[in-house]
Amino acid sequence: MKLKWFTAITATLLILSVSGTGKADVDLGLSIRDGEVRSFYLAVGDYYNVPDRTLVVVRERNIPDNEVPVVFFLAQQARVSPDVIINLRLGGSSWMDITLRYGLGPQIFYVPLTVDPGPPYGKAYGYYKKHPRSKWGEIRLGDSDVVNLVNLKFISSHYGYSPEQVVKMRSDGKNFVSINSEIKKNKGASQNKAEKQNSKGKSKGKGKS
Repeated sequence: MKLKWFTAITATLLILSVSGTGKADVDLGLSIRDGEVRSFYLAVGDYYNVPDRTLVVVRERNIPDNEVPVVFFLAQQARVSPDVIINLRLGGSSWMDITLRYGLGPQIFYVPLTVDPGPPYGKAYGYYKKHPRSKWGEIRLGDSDVVNLVNLKFISSHYGYSPEQVVKMRSDGKNFVSINSEIKKNKGASQNKAEKQNSKGKSKGKGKS
């Protein structure tokens, strides 16, 4: 599967470079000057295992920032090049249309929760709750539902955060770029605190000996 994904990414880069997207070789840090947005793209690239150059290419095709994870998620699930997904999306297909086109179903977007979420997740989870799992293939999610669910899966998995925490932040009105930035800062602060405590513990141990 990794080989197929690498081949798809390579094909995307070759096609787009030939079509005149020369700016794709610009470093991500120079291409995206907004720190929060750049951090979001780097996290997406790390999670979906795609190079910076591919992220720049996708952004240059005017896919909204919060929809970029959906491009890579569906490309992996469908085992096609991200460029194929982008062309379908820019051609007017909904995220659900693209999902069904490759024989996939709404179940791929589901993230288990221990609470009943409110907006903007309530509608989607209402569908999952009302339909038995065997009937989930009949569910038709809206574009915003797909974007919210894919980002929930991506951010909670990437940072080891509980989905409920991400849902709470989203329900408070924060977008996913901001949510990513806040969680990354919190994780970094927690890690630094743990390292300092560990360092103090070692120093005390040496003093006793």
